[in-house]
Amino acid sequence: MRNEETTRLRRVLSRRDLIVYGLVILTPTAPYPVIGVVQQASGGHATLCYLVAMVAMLFTAASYARMSIEFPAAGSTYTYVQRGLNEHAGFLAGWAILLDYLLIPLLSVVYAALTANRLLPAVPYMAWVVLFTLTITLANANGIKTTVRANTVLMAIMSASAILFAVFAVRMLMAQGGVAALWSPRAIYNADTFSLRALMLGAGISALSYIGFDAVTTLAEDSKDPARDVGYATVAVCLAQTAICAVTVYLATLVWPQYQSFPDADTAILDIGRRIGGEWMMGWITFVLLVAALASAMTGQAGASRLLLGMGRDGVLSRRVFGHLDEVSGTPVRAIWFMGAATLAGSLLAGFQLIVELLNFGAFAGFILVNCAVINHFHLRRNGLWRDLIAPLAGAVVCAYLWLSLSSAAKAAGFAWLAAGAVYLAILTRGFRLAPKQMEVG
Repeated sequence: MRNEETTRLRRVLSRRDLIVYGLVILTPTAPYPVIGVVQQASGGHATLCYLVAMVAMLFTAASYARMSIEFPAAGSTYTYVQRGLNEHAGFLAGWAILLDYLLIPLLSVVYAALTANRLLPAVPYMAWVVLFTLTITLANANGIKTTVRANTVLMAIMSASAILFAVFAVRMLMAQGGVAALWSPRAIYNADTFSLRALMLGAGISALSYIGFDAVTTLAEDSKDPARDVGYATVAVCLAQTAICAVTVYLATLVWPQYQSFPDADTAILDIGRRIGGEWMMGWITFVLLVAALASAMTGQAGASRLLLGMGRDGVLSRRVFGHLDEVSGTPVRAIWFMGAATLAGSLLAGFQLIVELLNFGAFAGFILVNCAVINHFHLRRNGLWRDLIAPLAGAVVCAYLWLSLSSAAKAAGFAWLAAGAVYLAILTRGFRLAPKQMEVG
């Protein structure tokens, strides 16, 4: 019989560590790559889009918070659905969100490598991929405190960038029109261009800036007081991210109100940066985008390794590989190195756009199931109305709407991934006759 203590993570993280971790994986610079796209998709209502996306994500964040208190384990989405619905649904939820966690570090490393290659084209793209993957993998394998210390430094750089952007934008606006130039209701709501359909489309894109908030709950077993801190940190991260994003896009709207005139919507933040601070500011934003990608890659890999640990510890994935903890560092090093290998392989096989779309597929699938787990676990057993039924149902409906709004290619690839998981589960459980935990993968 195995010793449970040998597969338990060390409780070393404070509430502050959890919040920093969550903000790093989301990144304070999250709206930078999508400002132009959201502005054009929503008819100039990017700020309102982020507020709408916040409401949608808060319902789901509240569900994660409740389940993290009830089940303070490293498996996060997998554990919550397993305990809140049933073990078969739990496996499929874990399989779906695993796609998300596999792709966060992959997407971030690919983006960082592409950015670095553009800055220094003499260095091959794959050389950057190998360098960045090894860097984040070694940092995570060394222990969660090493990851947290690196996160703190990266968070400081990204926060400085967000503040610097705001300062330069305010300075330019005040130079042109004084204090009055800092307030314009039309930068939030413009009746001439408003469309509910366009607003929801923009909100769906804005939701990208929140994908990954649930990774905070994967650190439940690393937390000193998970019942007190994990749920609080999950909701706090969503609120803080909204404040950062809303201020950034609001100021960007004031600086460049004619959103139709962006030279390139995908890189609009660089043009806005040049307008408020010249070439220097544009170069700084490019550097910060690189830093943000690396920060997201490192924290995403840490979260993914905890999800794999939860599934490996239950025996639904290889316990020898994924359920192992290193005695020295106290981290799931084999799962971490697996994630590093997957990132290297994925950078060669997958296109950037497909990675982005599949990231949303896995995230929203997991979010829907966690909201359903809250309804089943709390409402059907305790009959609460608002917290146990209305809030999680609203979260599930909104996430389902966003999920089904993805492109046909993303849905085809995503459902293929889920089908592969269902086949694996059927084999594992002998045609679903056994619970996944009753069958062990060595």
